[in-house]
Amino acid sequence: MRDFIPFIKVYTSEEEKAAVLHALESGTLGGNGPISAQLQERLRELLGVRHVLLTTSCSHAMEMAAMALRLGPGDEVIMASFTFVTTASSVVREGARPVFVDIDEATFNIDPAQIEAHLTPRTRAIVPVHYAGQGCAMEEIMDIARRHNLYVIEDAAQGLGARYNGHYLGTIGHAGCFSFHVTKNVICGEGGAFVTNDDAIAERAEIIREKGTNRSKFLRGEVDKYTWVDLGSSFVPSDLLSAIALAQLKKMDEIHQMRQAVWERYQEGLRDLEQHGEIILPHVSPRADMNWHIYAFRMADAKRRDDVLDELKRRRIGATFHYVPLHSSPYAQERWGYHPEDLPVTERVAASLVRLPIYPDLSREDQDYIIESLYDVLRAK
Repeated sequence: MRDFIPFIKVYTSEEEKAAVLHALESGTLGGNGPISAQLQERLRELLGVRHVLLTTSCSHAMEMAAMALRLGPGDEVIMASFTFVTTASSVVREGARPVFVDIDEATFNIDPAQIEAHLTPRTRAIVPVHYAGQGCAMEEIMDIARRHNLYVIEDAAQGLGARYNGHYLGTIGHAGCFSFHVTKNVICGEGGAFVTNDDAIAERAEIIREKGTNRSKFLRGEVDKYTWVDLGSSFVPSDLLSAIALAQLKKMDEIHQMRQAVWERYQEGLRDLEQHGEIILPHVSPRADMNWHIYAFRMADAKRRDDVLDELKRRRIGATFHYVPLHSSPYAQERWGYHPEDLPVTERVAASLVRLPIYPDLSREDQDYIIESLYDVLRAK
C-alpha cells in the first residue's frame, strides 16, 4: 500500500536539535531569557518594526492586542468571517462585538467595500486576516482607518515573511500578530509574536504580557522593584520554544523557496483542469509577495467538493477543506443572530475550497501523484 501523504509535515533538521540542547544546557528555560531576546531582535531586524513581544501563541498575541487597545463593551470590530475562531474570540473576551463581513472572492481576504458598508459610530477597529500569507488590501484598509479614526490589528498568523506593496505583513497596521504553531511555515510547536511601531501600545502590551506588572521595566533597571499596575496574564514563552523558533527563522528564506516550488508546481500542473472549467485556481494579487503558506483551489461545482476530498483520502492523500465560517457557527448564530446567507461569498468559498498538502520537502513523486489523482477523480464519469 502507498504511504500516506500528510497534509502538513514539520520541516526540522540538526539545527533545531542543537538549539534545544543548547537551551537545556544553558539552564535558562523560563521566559524573557537570552534566547528569547535574540529571537525578538532577529524579528525586529527582519520586519523593520520598533517593538516585538514574543507570546505563547498567536491567540495570545491577538488577545494582548485587544487588551492593549482597550477594546470593550459597546465596541464593534470589523473582520472577515472566513478565519480561525481566535480572530473573533480575542475581542469577544474583552466585551466587544465582532462584525463579520464578506470577503473578496479572488483572494479570500476581507473586502474593503464591505468594511465601509458596515461602519457604525460604535466601530473601533478592523482586523484584516492575511489568508494563506497573501496580504489584504492594506492601502484601502488603512485609508478607511485613518478617515474614521480606527485601529487596525493585523491577523498575520499565516503571514510571516510575506509582504504587501513591499511592506511586511503585520507591520502596516497599529499592531500585528504572528503564529509559530506547528502548522505554520516557521514553527516552534506553539508560539507567537506581537509587533507594533507604536510606543504607547507596546508599553501597555509589555505590562499585559507580564501578568499586569512592570517587571520588564524592573529587569531593564528602570524601576527599583516591580508591582501590579494593570490587568494582564501570562503570555511569555519559554526560552526552549524560542530556541526552536530562532533556528527556524534563520532558514525562513530556504523554507519559503521550497514551499514556493511546490505551490508553483501545483499551479502549473492543475491549469488544464481550470481551463476545462472543473476547478478555480488560486489568484495572487500583483501587490502581494506570498510566503506560500497554503495551496487552495476551489471546485467549480461545490457539490462535488466533499466527494473529491473523500476520494483523495481513499488514495492516501491528506487533502482537506478549511474554516467553517464564523458567522454560520452555533455561537455566532445564537449570540448575535447571524445566518449563513448573510455572507454569500464567504459561504461559496468555504463550501468549494480544497487545500492540498504543502511543505518544504514534499517530493516531486508525491506531488505528481497528487496532481494525477486529481485528474483521475475530477474527470471520472
